[in-house]
Amino acid sequence: MPSRTDHLTVQATTITERLLRDWPLPGLTGSGKKSRGDVWVIGGARGTPGAAMLAGLAALRVGAGRLTLAVAESVAVAVAVAVPESGVNPLPETMSGSVRGEVTAELAERLAGCDALLVGSGLDDAPQTAALVQALLPVVSDHTTVVLDAYALGILPDVTEVADRWSGRLILTPNTEELARLLEVPAGQLDDPAALPGAVQYAAHRYGAVITCHNVIADPAGSVWEAAPNCIGLGTSGSGDVLGGVVLGLLGRGAEPAQAGCWATYLHLTAGHRLTDKIGTVGFLAGELLSELPGLLDGCAPPDTNS
Repeated sequence: MPSRTDHLTVQATTITERLLRDWPLPGLTGSGKKSRGDVWVIGGARGTPGAAMLAGLAALRVGAGRLTLAVAESVAVAVAVAVPESGVNPLPETMSGSVRGEVTAELAERLAGCDALLVGSGLDDAPQTAALVQALLPVVSDHTTVVLDAYALGILPDVTEVADRWSGRLILTPNTEELARLLEVPAGQLDDPAALPGAVQYAAHRYGAVITCHNVIADPAGSVWEAAPNCIGLGTSGSGDVLGGVVLGLLGRGAEPAQAGCWATYLHLTAGHRLTDKIGTVGFLAGELLSELPGLLDGCAPPDTNS
């Protein structure tokens, strides 16, 4: 496949607090948890349940109402104890502890009420993940918005029916290596930051999805946004899971995919900058991003005209 990233010059809109205040999230119209969305994370193999936990907690930190973590059955009880705010759905696993590529009747029934679904956090077997995503296609409701991360998005070049089925309600959260796989180009081709906006824009069009990669967001219609400056400390284990969870939580609250991608990327990046000021350029943990999110979310909200 010839490169489609070298020659693209893209003018990105810079995301600021002002932009977000002018693009407010849906109002919180009810006091119950169901009014802020039923969100699910499917991930968490035996060796990596923390990824699903980080994503789920991030969703709650930005206001999602009801959370369920679907994780490998061998760690389901431990996850339920560690995250008492969440429901837990055990998933069949292989002998090595990877989540199997199948959807149980229980999972299919429970997903019927899901408003937003994140698949991929902590899944550690590429073939099983590919089978799982394909098995989810007929059971995920038409009203559910889907976020794919890690191995779950890596299958898209080979399994075109996934993007076709979820087009218009799909968000992808790749790193640059995963973005290169989506574009079927060498990973080194995206090393230049100037190439990233064009690459993200093209991938968003190709897969009919909103894509957030590092600090660049694009939608299928061709719009591109950029949150700046970048934060080197976010290049740490679990950081991407937090980003995916923030996207998930905002979708659960009713945000449109592009809006959720822009808000989530800005919140994630700004939380990293705050921790840089408090702790250092590197060395802060992904879990420490979580406590920064609620205040940042309020700071970007428009003034309350009723107060």
